[in-house]
Amino acid sequence: MTVEELICYGKQHVHSSYANILLAETINKNVLELLNYLDYEVPEKEEKKYKKAVTAIEKGEPLQYALGYVNFYGNRFIVNKNVLIPRFETEELVENTIKYTNEYFKNESIDIIDLGCGSGAIGLTLEKKLPLSKVDMIDIDEKALSVAKENAKNLNSNANLFLSDMWANVNKKYDIIISNPPYIKTMEEIEEIVKNNEPAIALFAGIDGLDCYKKIFENIKDHMKDKCLIALEIGMTQKEDIINIVKETLGEVKIETKKDLSEKDRMIFIFKNIE
Repeated sequence: MTVEELICYGKQHVHSSYANILLAETINKNVLELLNYLDYEVPEKEEKKYKKAVTAIEKGEPLQYALGYVNFYGNRFIVNKNVLIPRFETEELVENTIKYTNEYFKNESIDIIDLGCGSGAIGLTLEKKLPLSKVDMIDIDEKALSVAKENAKNLNSNANLFLSDMWANVNKKYDIIISNPPYIKTMEEIEEIVKNNEPAIALFAGIDGLDCYKKIFENIKDHMKDKCLIALEIGMTQKEDIINIVKETLGEVKIETKKDLSEKDRMIFIFKNIE
């Protein structure tokens, strides 16, 4: 079939923008250039791959899973049903963390840990953007860790990835502790496409959605260097609860909260001995 015929096929089953993106990726062309290749005969292997992806989206699979990757902070990360799809909000968490690191850890060699790394998007991005960093990345799920390791290999990373339930297998102290943990309440209503596709272990965190934050702060003092930045993504209604957890655990520390581009409370930054 030609590109034109496959575009028509795709539009019969999914939104036209999805059809075009999938086809462009399948034949390794820019989506804006497809009209220049309408008569191009797509090889049978690529045609089958495209139709399979179209069927997956038609059945309710997210575009990112159908493609098999997502672009995050300028890099391509493999994603599948074993890992959460990185969101724009998490890019904002990373961007702010890079800003604070450059401001407060100038020309210093720093140790970073990404707790619950999933696809590895956070930790691997920080490693690339902060060349003086040494990065550890942990996850409780072996399948998720396998995806992160594949992404680390593709990005020529030197990060250390290992299996751990939060601090269970961690024996170091860090300058920067970062996490986008599960924070959805067990009974909270979420989009069907998320609920039906993305791993529950990466989404839900108990009745109040705070289970993972409690685990993070339970032993966090043992893993903080004298000068330390903690960066967390949070649910939009959890700010006060998490601030209370921080104060109960760490006492008087500097705390900053930030909203995302949708003006929702989404990030908390904790500064120990950083002015």
